[in-house]
Amino acid sequence: MSSDSKKAAMSSLEQLKATGTLVVADTGDFEAIAKFKPRDATTNPSLILAAAKMEQYKSVVDAAIAEAKAGATLDEQVEMAMDRLFVAFGAEILKVVEGRVSTEVDARLSFDKDKQIEKAKKLIELYEKQGVDKERVLIKLSSTWEGIQAARELESKYGIHCNLTLLFSFAQAVACAEAGVTLISPFVGRIMDYYKAKTGKEYTAQEDPGVLSVTKIYNYYKKHGYKTVVMGASFRNTGEILALAGCDLLTISPGLLEKLDNLQEDVPKALSSDTAQGTDSVKITLDEAGFRWLHNEDEMAVFKLAEGIRKFAADAQTLENIIKEKLQ
Repeated sequence: MSSDSKKAAMSSLEQLKATGTLVVADTGDFEAIAKFKPRDATTNPSLILAAAKMEQYKSVVDAAIAEAKAGATLDEQVEMAMDRLFVAFGAEILKVVEGRVSTEVDARLSFDKDKQIEKAKKLIELYEKQGVDKERVLIKLSSTWEGIQAARELESKYGIHCNLTLLFSFAQAVACAEAGVTLISPFVGRIMDYYKAKTGKEYTAQEDPGVLSVTKIYNYYKKHGYKTVVMGASFRNTGEILALAGCDLLTISPGLLEKLDNLQEDVPKALSSDTAQGTDSVKITLDEAGFRWLHNEDEMAVFKLAEGIRKFAADAQTLENIIKEKLQ
């Protein structure tokens, strides 16, 4: 069989993997993960909430709640149950992926550096009690100034790898690279949602503002030799995903993984370190004031970061209420 006909027989998902992009499953539903053989998986409070409501995961939820009954007060028990639940789902996911899982720190701590560090260390401690090495876990933090500085300390002092999420602005990406974080999750679909609502325009993948944002960040990192890797996130369609083929990692929902698996479109490599070298970006450095100013200049990013934190916090609160009912 010629290499061309072999390529044609490959699904778009297989071709995407062949560009060098590591495919990550964006879900807490570990049964849905195994089918697509992703390397890593990511979770967040919204995804854990969705999975926790599924009948097949009742035993995971019940076990976390049973362990938490050791807490002195109801509030302590709820916090313990939440931590154990996030780690229990993560540990189950690690049985079906060979790489890493991302587990999120409570979004309500997004503006408190010290509390984010404390929570991250606690989650890693719980993983280690389950026999999971910290090298297999990425701690997800919001890309606020405080979250980025928490990550700087977790990486440099404790060797805890971080995934900086809710990333919408170039300022956030620059600050993350300078902090030496392991990985960032710049959002694609949510950026497109914002501009679509504002302009009423339908975007092609090539002109999609979310795709352009991730491309700019990827090129900047590669051109200036940063070690932080880029994992595009929050996709609305397969076009956005394929327009970022070659990106270090892409985290994709099971629904879109299914579509890519059934698609046989050609997937040319869109991003590469070589192409990045030819771009004309200038390296910048940001202190706190510089970060806040540059981020503030991006109206979409300010709105989407605040909205994202509120949404994750609301879903965490809903999950807490479910747990509270089970504890009483």
